[in-house]
Amino acid sequence: MSGLHTLATATWPPPQGTGELPPLPGFSASTFNPLVAAVAELCLTRHHARPERKGDRTGLVLASAGGDRATALAIDTAAASGRRMPPLLFFQSNPNAVLGHIAARWGLTGPLVAISPRKASPPGRIPADALELATLLVADGDAEQVLVIAAEQAEPAGGTDHATAVLVAAG
Repeated sequence: MSGLHTLATATWPPPQGTGELPPLPGFSASTFNPLVAAVAELCLTRHHARPERKGDRTGLVLASAGGDRATALAIDTAAASGRRMPPLLFFQSNPNAVLGHIAARWGLTGPLVAISPRKASPPGRIPADALELATLLVADGDAEQVLVIAAEQAEPAGGTDHATAVLVAAG
């Protein structure tokens, strides 16, 4: 992380605990948005638990090679069957929707960016291009801090949803 230092980190599923995602009002049919929100909540809580450390000019970067596959499948299935599409599915099909939710909840005013790297990051890792983007946002003065999240849903054949978040600032 050239020029950045880490303020807080978090992973999902958490090292201890059930790994059951808390529900996220307004998002349905998928674990993707609750996954992103849960890891963001863990990371931001770890940093902002210290009241002297406010950072409203915090940007958000979401990196996901697979994106919200479950919502995409729900939309495809409804469209193929000629059924009316539930309106929430359109809202949550945009990965920036969950970033907007996080920003509103935490009062963050930095930029929101969603990217799709070529390869999914393994659990516990953030893609290099997402960290490079965070470096640019800080260097350009667009944000004082950036919460970078890598999130991937499990493959349909099995596995576990996983996400990693790191809150960074100029070094």
